[in-house]
Amino acid sequence: MHPTTTRRTLIAALALAACTAAQAQAWPSKTLRIVVPYPPGGSSDIIARAIAPALGEAFGQTVVVENKPGANGNTGTDVVAKSNDGHTLLLCDMGALAITASVYKKLPFDPSQDLRGMTMLAYSPHLLVVHPSVPANNLAELVALSKKQKLNFAVTAIGSAPHMAGVAVEKATGAEWAYIPYKGGVQAIGDTEAGQTQVLMNGMLATLPQVQAGKLKVLGVSKATRMPLLGNVPTIAEQGIKGFESGTWQGLLVPAATPPAVLARLSAEVTRIIRSPAVRERLVSQGAEVHTMSPTDFTAFFERERKQWAGTVAQSGVKID
Repeated sequence: MHPTTTRRTLIAALALAACTAAQAQAWPSKTLRIVVPYPPGGSSDIIARAIAPALGEAFGQTVVVENKPGANGNTGTDVVAKSNDGHTLLLCDMGALAITASVYKKLPFDPSQDLRGMTMLAYSPHLLVVHPSVPANNLAELVALSKKQKLNFAVTAIGSAPHMAGVAVEKATGAEWAYIPYKGGVQAIGDTEAGQTQVLMNGMLATLPQVQAGKLKVLGVSKATRMPLLGNVPTIAEQGIKGFESGTWQGLLVPAATPPAVLARLSAEVTRIIRSPAVRERLVSQGAEVHTMSPTDFTAFFERERKQWAGTVAQSGVKID
């Protein structure tokens, strides 16, 4: 290449880098929105409201949390996927997003193409709980009971991660129950507390308070090891389903067109905030473990989850038009 051409190419590259950096420094220029595609009170909503104030302080802008439930999270996700204002983020259950492409025959967005992972935030194992009146104190007793009387299994939404976890337990144990769909975890928990449904699997972060209050009885934890907050409760793997583990992974995503420099700034600040002692201790006390990942690792994790859940969905036969 001619020396003059080389110099021009270098100058252009430096100018582009400077411009990108300047844009990142100027961002954000208005209110930031964290869209939670589920009703208030669930795991994603709890985490969004835990980080929003500190994120606002970090960027000198107001940060609002907007709940946009519908279609198992797809309504709110679509809003973010099609957003072009540069100030809209998505905080959701990564399992649900990974499952979506396998459960729905048609989607208005492509999670792998229209969204970009920013950082993972936290992991909360599922708790297998029942209404206190259910005469079962472990998984084996629950399975046996399910073959003698009708048990309604509340699911936060058809095709959600808790639903698929319930299907996996059912297939592995031969349990028999009827799935009752809801529009979110809060409604599923409420009806199980009221005895309208008898069995539920849901994220520990949103379910533990009801267990601690005696409104729900916990039979198992879907984690490889026991949780310190429930040290006397065996894992589901301990109760006969070898290697069983499931849970809710909350993460933050942005539209695919988000500039890399902005993505890097956001990832760094959110990682700092979620790891801060105040936020970490708040989440740990409720049963969530802080887990952060770089955008690259986050993307790799999502693709693994998508492939893994595709097999479970195929076995369940669940499909939504």
